Amino acid sequence: MYDQPFTDDSTEAGFRLDPVLARSWLLVNGSHHDRFEAASRSHADVVVLDIEDAVAPKDKNAAREHVLGWLADGHQDWVRINGFGTQWWAGDCEMLAGTGIGGVMLAMVESVDHVTETARMLPGVPIVALVETARGLERITEIAATKGTFRLAFGIGDFRRDTGFGDNPATLAYARSRFTIAARAAHLPSAIDGPTVSSSALKLSEAAAVSAEFGMTGKICLTPDQCAPVNAGLSPSQDEIAWAKEFFAEFTRDGGEIRNGSDLPRIARATKILDLARAYGIEVSEFGYDERGHRPAPSDTYHY
Repeated sequence: MYDQPFTDDSTEAGFRLDPVLARSWLLVNGSHHDRFEAASRSHADVVVLDIEDAVAPKDKNAAREHVLGWLADGHQDWVRINGFGTQWWAGDCEMLAGTGIGGVMLAMVESVDHVTETARMLPGVPIVALVETARGLERITEIAATKGTFRLAFGIGDFRRDTGFGDNPATLAYARSRFTIAARAAHLPSAIDGPTVSSSALKLSEAAAVSAEFGMTGKICLTPDQCAPVNAGLSPSQDEIAWAKEFFAEFTRDGGEIRNGSDLPRIARATKILDLARAYGIEVSEFGYDERGHRPAPSDTYHY
């Protein structure tokens, strides 16, 4: 049953979410303009038109034209641009300057300059810094703290190629931890995890659970059908919503006064869970719970 097509009614297809809270970041090959419309109707929280790795050098100019035409039609999607120092970076920035772009995902970020120079070329445009190498990871704290960095994203494929690491969650634990800690220290929204190459709902759910375990609240998706299971895996669960409702009911019954040192953290956690459920279009009333029992507090993996 776990490998059956996944459906998700919590967020309407075609509805874009605030990128601060966005879970699924769908990459769409900029060379295939026929896929743009389908992506726009998907469950992706953010659509990212890709003119970097997905596009061969000979097709870069055509991909740019496709993206520019799409944006000129009034769409406000994001674009993954080529890394600073490549022969295409400046042209990408010049093309996007003055458009209604939602933001850019900057590939191969390895230093503060990569972000600041891109921000100079695209003033006021949010930048997701895609860190994909050991060199970038070593400088991730400074990259996160750089003015212009909106969120961090983990480019797992290139990172593994650069370092020789495998894909086991334990192998990549240190790297994922660095992303989360750097983002929190810089007061950024939580980091975006790299993609999973699978169409299996079970594998995508497991991968999203790994992301959540490391405090990452977004994930890059490679196909539209990956978005729904990723959204579900990075949203508050039924048990977490039920715990939050139960906690507030109990807290109110006890007079609404702080009782011990654990109440303030639990209030913050329960508030965050219910706020996220509403932001993601999850009807909290649909999740029932048994008030006779007490659910343990969920781990605090949701961050603004």
